[in-house]
Amino acid sequence: MKQIPLAELVATKGQAFAAKALGVSPAAISKAITAERNISVTCNLDGTFEAHELKSFPAQTALKKSAA
Repeated sequence: MKQIPLAELVATKGQAFAAKALGVSPAAISKAITAERNISVTCNLDGTFEAHELKSFPAQTALKKSAA
């Protein structure tokens, strides 16, 4: 198993490949990269791919609401 950033997968394999491998649309891949989301893709030994996003907790919007 190897983990790489989503942007690196797209740079090496292409946006269409990444979208198909993760079961999402090419537009979703583009939007995630443009938003600079922290998404790591795991390339499994059987050739499948999984993606996980690392996000801060609590979310920024929750902090803004509770501070008011």
